[in-house]
Amino acid sequence: MRILIAGLGAVGQRHARNLRAIAGDRLELLAFRRRRLPHVITESLERDDVRNVEAELGVTAFDELDAALAARPDAVFVCTPSSQHMEIAQRAAAAGCHLFIEKPVSHTLEGVERLRETVASKGIIALIGCQWRYHPCVRWLRGVLQARALGPILSAEIEYGEYLPDWHPYEDYRFSYAARADLGGGVVLTQIHDYDLAWWLFGPPRTVTATGGHLSALEIDVEDTVHARLAGDGISVCIRQSFASRPPRRVIRVTGQRGSVTVDLLAAHVTTDSSVAPPVAFADYQRNQMFADEARHFLACLAGEEQPAVPLEDGIAVLRLALAVKDALRTGDAVAMI
Repeated sequence: MRILIAGLGAVGQRHARNLRAIAGDRLELLAFRRRRLPHVITESLERDDVRNVEAELGVTAFDELDAALAARPDAVFVCTPSSQHMEIAQRAAAAGCHLFIEKPVSHTLEGVERLRETVASKGIIALIGCQWRYHPCVRWLRGVLQARALGPILSAEIEYGEYLPDWHPYEDYRFSYAARADLGGGVVLTQIHDYDLAWWLFGPPRTVTATGGHLSALEIDVEDTVHARLAGDGISVCIRQSFASRPPRRVIRVTGQRGSVTVDLLAAHVTTDSSVAPPVAFADYQRNQMFADEARHFLACLAGEEQPAVPLEDGIAVLRLALAVKDALRTGDAVAMI
């Protein structure tokens, strides 16, 4: 099997390590790299200038995408900044390559329909990299919701907080894709995970409202703080996001008529006051396990053993939702989704 990694930053290197660990000698790794930075980014997101990433991962690197695609990879992992996703994905799909696209699908809707048509016409497998769907606490919560164990849901909150300069210690945050509008950054798109989880757990909303913007002293040209409200059939999901807060947190709170649960994704722990849903803890759960599980799933999809858990259609729907939040943030108006 031959897989091309487009972009060997932190997440590209992570995927390459996981694929190598899973597939071993069956895997030939290629890389499309524009900057060809030599350093390794470690599991703890530190920069190691002693080791060489291409040598360590055993990749054959290309400076041009056409040359990389001419090597006929079976699949392409699109791990570049968000604003570059669509061009690479479209060219890879046109070449007949299966796709793993890191979230978000893109930073705009331009080109999305063309990619959808290419994927469909060529019978391409396309999986979107939303690793939090693989987290055991999220899977547990989805099971509880589907079983209606909490009764009718009264409210739901999703909270994300992090201090952007601490996010990727190996780089100056001011030059990261998350900090730059031209690369598709901002807390909404960079942390589109929150909207993906809201959409997957509670369904598509009918209207979206949002407040916030660039409220901190961070040297960025994108929004760092957002309070969004996703109003659906009988339930509103409140999403709070911040690039300017400590300590890091990622929490989901759900209240139903029979009780409530709080899911701490960073601690991999669930607390509850409901007799129908006892507390749950996943001791020693490691963050990389989510990425490894989605890599295994993608390989199983390529083998015809499974169907994409986060298909392109989901990625497009959640991108539309995130862009609606950005529109609501910009205009101050409610945005209709349906």
